[in-house]
Amino acid sequence: MNRIPLVDLKAAHAEVADEVRAGFERVLANTAFIGGEEVRLFEREYADFGRVAHCVGVANGTDAVELALRAGGVGPGDEVVVPANTFIATVGAVARIGARPVLADCLPDSHLLDPQAALDAVGPATRAVVPVHLYGQMSDVTALTGRLPGHVRVVEDAAQCQGASCGGRTPGSGSIAATSFYPGKNLGAYGDAGAVLTDDEERADLVRAIANHGGVAKYRHDVPGFNSRLDGLQAVVLRAKLARLTDGNAARRAAAARYDALLTGLAAGGRVVLPVTAPGNVHVWHLYVVQITGADRDDVVGKLGAEGIGAGVHYPQPVHLTPAYRHLGHSPGDFPNAEKAAERILSLPLYPQITPDQQQRVVDVLTAALAC
Repeated sequence: MNRIPLVDLKAAHAEVADEVRAGFERVLANTAFIGGEEVRLFEREYADFGRVAHCVGVANGTDAVELALRAGGVGPGDEVVVPANTFIATVGAVARIGARPVLADCLPDSHLLDPQAALDAVGPATRAVVPVHLYGQMSDVTALTGRLPGHVRVVEDAAQCQGASCGGRTPGSGSIAATSFYPGKNLGAYGDAGAVLTDDEERADLVRAIANHGGVAKYRHDVPGFNSRLDGLQAVVLRAKLARLTDGNAARRAAAARYDALLTGLAAGGRVVLPVTAPGNVHVWHLYVVQITGADRDDVVGKLGAEGIGAGVHYPQPVHLTPAYRHLGHSPGDFPNAEKAAERILSLPLYPQITPDQQQRVVDVLTAALAC
C-alpha cells in the first residue's frame, strides 16, 4: 500500500543527516551536553529568524508557556484567558503555575481565538491572555493589546507558527511568546525542545534564570525555579533545520495552494470547507485543516487510514469537555464554535517534501470516502 503519512519525519531527517552527524560529533568531542556553544548559536540564529531580540532555549514547549507566564508575573490564584480550542498543553501550563484557566471561544472560520470573546472573559483576577497561533497562522494579537487593562499581559503560544507573521509582527515582538520544537513542528527537534521569544531583555533574563533552577550563576539562586534547559544535541538538529526553514515553509505554502485547487470541487459541492487565512497573515501551514460537512468526520478518518492516508484531528475535544478540566464547570454548548470545530475538522497530510502525486491520491481517497 502506498502510505502517505501526516508528517514525514524520515524525509526531513534525510535532508540534514550528514550535517546533524557532524554536529553531534562536535558536541560529543566538547562534552557540551547542556547548553554550550551550539545552544548559544541556535538562540542567536532563531532570534534573528524570528525578528526578536532574545530567544531562550528550554526543554519543551509546555515549559516555554509556563516560563513565559511566570516571567509575566502570573502566579497562584491568578486567572489566565486561553482558547477552548487548543492543545491541552496550553491549559496545562497555566494550571501548573497554580493559576486558573478561563476559557474563551474560537472564531468559526480560522478556529483562532476570538479576540472579543477573550476580552469579555477578562476580569479583576486576570493577569494574562494567551492567544494560540494555530495551524501555522497567528491570532490577531493587536486586537487585544490596545484594549486590555494595564494589569493584563499578552503571552503568545506560538508552538505551531515558526516563520509566520501577522500585519508584519512576529511572535514575541513587543510581548513574549512560547514555541515548541516537538519533532512534528515546522522546526522540529529529535525529541522535546522549546523556546521563549521576546524583545524584553529583563523578561528574557528572568526566563533563563527560572529555567536554570532560579540560578544566575553557579550555586547562586535569586528566584524560585526548576530545570528546563535546551541541550546541545537538540540545538545541532535545530540549527541544521533552521537553515532550511524558509524554503520548507515556502514548500508548505505551495502544497496548501495545490490542496486548495484539488479540493475545489468538494468545496463547491458543500462536502468540505477549505481553510481560511486570516487578513494580514503570512501562513506557514503547520497543518492543512479542512472541515468535513458532508459526512461523519470520524468515519472519514477511518476510511482514509484504511487506505494508508495519515489524516489527523487537531483537536477532537475542546478543553472544557475533557475530563481533566471538567472542574472548570462548563457544559456542552458553552463554546459553540470550538465544539462545532471539534466535530468537523480534519488535518490532511502536509510537509515540505509532499509531492503533487501524493496530494492527488489524498484527495482521491477523501473524495471516495465522502461518496460512500
